[in-house]
Amino acid sequence: MALNQYKNMSVAKKEYKRVTVKSLVDMKKNGEKISMLTAYDYSMAKIVDAAKVDVILVGDSASNVMAGHETTLPITLDQMIYHASSVIRAIDRALVVVDLPFGSYQSDPKEALRSAIRIMKESGAHAVKLEGGAEIKESVKRILAAGIPVMGHLGLTPQSIYKFGTYTVRAKEEEEAEKLMEDAKLLEKLGCFGLVLEKIPAQLTKKVSESLTIPTIGIGGGKHADGQVLVVHDLLGMTHEFNPRFLRRYMNLYEEMGKAISNYVSDVKSQDFPNDEEQY
Repeated sequence: MALNQYKNMSVAKKEYKRVTVKSLVDMKKNGEKISMLTAYDYSMAKIVDAAKVDVILVGDSASNVMAGHETTLPITLDQMIYHASSVIRAIDRALVVVDLPFGSYQSDPKEALRSAIRIMKESGAHAVKLEGGAEIKESVKRILAAGIPVMGHLGLTPQSIYKFGTYTVRAKEEEEAEKLMEDAKLLEKLGCFGLVLEKIPAQLTKKVSESLTIPTIGIGGGKHADGQVLVVHDLLGMTHEFNPRFLRRYMNLYEEMGKAISNYVSDVKSQDFPNDEEQY
C-alpha cells in the first residue's frame, strides 16, 4: 500500500473520560472534530452526555427554545444559572460552557467578572461564553485573569440582533471579514480556549480556523471549522418553524410526540387507559 494511502486511513481517537478545555485544543491538534450541542435541563443533558457529545452549551438560546421569546435578550443571569445547574447535575463526561446573557458583561468589566463568578460558583459550570471581539476585550481579560475559561463567539452574534436588524450571513464583505479575523486573533491572544463562528462564509471559517491554534466551532459556518454546534431541539426536530440551510434534522420528534400525545388523549377519552394491568 502506498504511503499516502496510509495517511488517509482513519486513526483511532483518544477516549476522554472527562473533556476539558485542554482536550479541545488536543482534538484540534490531532485532527479530531469536536461535537457540541445545547442542553438546558437535566433530562436532555443526561441523554446528550451519554451519547458522548464533547461540549454541552447551556446557551442563551434557552430564551427562545424554553421560554418562547423572539430573541435571546430577555433571559436573565439567574435564569442562566438555573439552567446550567440543571445540566451540571446530569453530566459525567462533557465540558459544560454557559453563555453570559445580554447585559451581564458588555458595559463594565467588573460586572462581567461578577457575572462569570456567579455562574461558576452557583452552577458548577466549567467555562463561560461571550459574544464579541475588541469591544469586550477588557471583560474577557478580567474574567480570564480570575482563572475562568472563556470561549469567544464571532460572526452572527444574536445578542446584537437589533444592531444587525437581521439574522443574515455575516462577514461577506471584506471589511467585516477582516475585522472578524482580527477579533479572532485577539481573542486567542487574550487566552480564550475556543471560538464559535456563527453564520459566516465557509471560506472565511477555513481561513480563521487555519490561522488559530485554538479550536473553532461552527454553526452555519461550513465544514472547515474544528467542530460543529447545533441546538438540540432543532437537531431532534422538536422545533419545526426554524429551517436554516445549515440545520440537519436527525429526527422529527415534533410529529412523533404529537402522535403519541394524541393517542394518549384518545385512550383516556375512550377509557382504554388505564387498563386492569395499569392499576393497583
